[in-house]
Amino acid sequence: MIPRIALTPGEPAGIGPDLCIRIAQQDWNAGLVVVADPDLLAQRARQLGVPLQLQVLDPYVMQSRSRIGRRHRAGTLKILPVSLAAPVQCGQLNRANAAYVLETLRVATAACLSGQCDALVTGPVQKSIINDAGIAFTGHTEFLAEITQTPQVVMMLAVSNDMGGLRVALATTHLPLRDVSDAITAPGLEAVLRVLHHDLRTRFGISDPHILVCGLNPHAGESGHLGSEDDQIIAPVLEKLRNPDSGQGMRLTGPLPADTLFIPKYLQTADAVLAMYHDQGLPVLKYAGFGRAINITLGLPIIRTSVDHGTALDLAGTGQADTGSLEAAIHAALDMVSRSVK
Repeated sequence: MIPRIALTPGEPAGIGPDLCIRIAQQDWNAGLVVVADPDLLAQRARQLGVPLQLQVLDPYVMQSRSRIGRRHRAGTLKILPVSLAAPVQCGQLNRANAAYVLETLRVATAACLSGQCDALVTGPVQKSIINDAGIAFTGHTEFLAEITQTPQVVMMLAVSNDMGGLRVALATTHLPLRDVSDAITAPGLEAVLRVLHHDLRTRFGISDPHILVCGLNPHAGESGHLGSEDDQIIAPVLEKLRNPDSGQGMRLTGPLPADTLFIPKYLQTADAVLAMYHDQGLPVLKYAGFGRAINITLGLPIIRTSVDHGTALDLAGTGQADTGSLEAAIHAALDMVSRSVK
């Protein structure tokens, strides 16, 4: 079977539609199905001056892999239709289309859950306009966990091997900094590490992953002089999970001071890093590979990857948006499909 990828462009006024149209201009050893409004893609292709032959799919056709399970051919695009609520102008956000953005995610996720698609690759959304529309939304990670009824998911960003092969997962995601300490609990940290360890094995084919774990406080707490969380919460969880009897015999190193963890001495033997909060680990990763990095949601019943950048409203419709991160996200999804243990 040819693997099939569901793509959601994200915010319609941003560069997501542009990126989908531009990656459609090359052959792929996979089937690509964009979940979006066909008129939006047709209009944006004309604005970009890019030839594009659209094939709008009947949802019932999705039930037959043989009918659309073919390799993507340059200049074509298969679309599973979801209608916009209002017309779109490049760079101009419209809260009327907030529900449309979330509906594309629901439709694409359902296609993956049913086996009609093998993975989901998402474009950038504009969280602020979704919130302005009165919809509680903190990000793809939390939304996908909710609609798939997954109790524990983990956000991980990664860069390719030619850029160092760095993977950084997060113990907490989109929280104000003042709330992070309270969110670091022993049960929560253990659950995150179990998901990370499991998916490194089953999604990435790493039989015995080595995970570096950041401390929460400067100098990993300086033996309790700079905070108690490292000694009283993080260290005991790591010790438990290292134990083959009470845990899984995981290879965990830490808690390590975050300011010296990201050096070759440690990274050259590691398969992933677990940071305690969003801006503790991601600035390092994005410095290493911004524009070529990807976002991966671990723990879901489906494979999901995403771009590492925002909606870039000022670039929408200009033809200047870089497709590198979206291409990397598709390649990573295909690699995960090929490596996944059922």
